[in-house]
Amino acid sequence: MLQRLLLIVALLGGALPALAQSQQQGTPEERAACAPAVQKYCKSANEDPMRVLACLQANRAKIGDACNKVLVSHGQ
Repeated sequence: MLQRLLLIVALLGGALPALAQSQQQGTPEERAACAPAVQKYCKSANEDPMRVLACLQANRAKIGDACNKVLVSHGQ
């Protein structure tokens, strides 16, 4: 579901930048749960939410329980 939402947001592009940014990054708690994993494993993908999601999925065994729970809660 999150992946589908991110794809829709990416396709909309610049049409709704403020809305897109708020929807692609999750809640502050979700961002905090995954921030260490993003910094450690996905730094090069940090500007593209779809690449960040793919990177977190690819590194699932390394990212920690809190971030894994965020992904699971969004059907990933």
